[in-house]
Amino acid sequence: MNKWKKIGLAVGMGTAVITTTHLINNIIFKSSTSNNYTGKRIRSNYQWRFGNISYITVGSGSPLLLIHNLNSYSSNYEWEHTINQFAKNHTVYAIDLLGCGHSDKPNLTYTTFMYTQLISDFVINVIRSKTDVIATGDSTPIVIMAAFNNHSLFNKIILVSPISVEDALKGPDNLSNIRRHILNIPVIGTTVYNIIFNRPSLKKLLSAKYFKDGRIPSDYINACHETAHIGDASAKYLFISTECNFTTVTISKALSELDNCIFMVNGMHNNNNVIDEYIKLNPAIENVMIQDSKKLPQVEQPLEFVRQTEIFLN
Repeated sequence: MNKWKKIGLAVGMGTAVITTTHLINNIIFKSSTSNNYTGKRIRSNYQWRFGNISYITVGSGSPLLLIHNLNSYSSNYEWEHTINQFAKNHTVYAIDLLGCGHSDKPNLTYTTFMYTQLISDFVINVIRSKTDVIATGDSTPIVIMAAFNNHSLFNKIILVSPISVEDALKGPDNLSNIRRHILNIPVIGTTVYNIIFNRPSLKKLLSAKYFKDGRIPSDYINACHETAHIGDASAKYLFISTECNFTTVTISKALSELDNCIFMVNGMHNNNNVIDEYIKLNPAIENVMIQDSKKLPQVEQPLEFVRQTEIFLN
């Protein structure tokens, strides 16, 4: 066999492998979203500058904006078991952040600054009045910075299991660009993403990080697995930015200078060193602990979560 036949054979085999892998990835995306766990509520769309933003509106009364955790597997389903309770006293807006859930997932670098602009524009153009807001985990810096930049848009702020000041400011490291380039490779990067967010891996991650004793409600793992695959390969773009620490920001100055009423909700089984850190920066911050929960008390103990936050809101 001459060298050109060898080269041709190698190219042919490589093409076959890539084509097969691409087909497998497509099957994974289609099968992961076939049950439509997160699409059962009536949704609206806000046409923002970087893409359509999907959100749910229910109830009547004072406005309340719900912002889920900032992960590629997160969505407004995080509020599924609290939203109807909140709707008894509020007009509730539960948003899917850009890159998450049923919102668009464009191929761009996602940053905290971009998300602060999204939240501010959403309040101005959709809610159209000063609003209370609840945000979870990695999304808490978004709300802190949005309120710091334009305090007239927000009334009371509730931070659920907020991340530490140190974690909020972690920037890209020497390997960030390498990880970014690998994950951006059309077939290879998508395959890596699907391996990371296959159902067993995602269940292991959520069990260890977010839930007391690893007890994940079955509907929540279903929703997260589906959300991580909505939009096919586009689902990976937010993960690239969070994995490479492009969604970080310094919040200590903003947190110390905010004069909004701020309330923290933490699970009793969470690492709660952050509570003292936040209160040291802003002594006016109040805090409550929810029993039998870790990082997502609104999922583990939804009724108690609503009861405690309504006390603060009212």
